[in-house]
Order: sequence, then C-alpha cells, then structure tokens
Amino acid sequence: MLRWIALVLLLLLIGLQLKLWSGSGRMRDVDSLRQAVKKQSQENATLLKRNQALAADVHDLKHGDQAVEARARTELGLIKPGEVFYQVVEPPAKPASAPAPAATTGSP
Repeated sequence: MLRWIALVLLLLLIGLQLKLWSGSGRMRDVDSLRQAVKKQSQENATLLKRNQALAADVHDLKHGDQAVEARARTELGLIKPGEVFYQVVEPPAKPASAPAPAATTGSP
C-alpha cells in the first residue's frame, strides 16, 4: 500500500514539474514578463521626468513673464523696442573637392 502511495506522489510530482517547465505560464514566460516589466518601468521613469519638466515649463509660462519673454525671443525672434538686433549669417560651407569627370575614349 505504501508503494502505491509513493508511486502516485512521484507521478504527481513529475506531472507538476512538466507543467512548470513546459506548460502555459512556464518559467521562461515568467522571466520574459519580468524583463518586460523592468523595461516598461524604466521607460515610465523617463517619461515621468519629461512630464515633470513640461509641467515646470507650463507653470513658468503661466506665472512668469520672463519665461514668456525668453520663448518669444528664442522661438519667434522678437525684440524689445529700442534694442538692436544683429543677425550673423555664416557663409555656406564649400563642398569637398568633387572628383573630376572620367574621360571616355571611344571611336565615333
């Protein structure tokens, strides 16, 4: 009788191990899900930092004139009355020496 109980328990243990390693929800799936959660957590942290920076910009724009003035100067090129605006234009870069066209020799 004890042998039968031991045999049933052994078969049950083997069946559970097979399900654990090869069935749905196996260990590889769990590991891949853990890695996906870790990657998503890192991405969420990056996006949270970006959102906090944007929220600070919005707050500055709503409550401070300096932020609005700085944006107008940099993005729109606006100047105050009485200021002098200088624009420095860089000369276009000279192209690298182009290879000479190949001479073809042929009979007419």
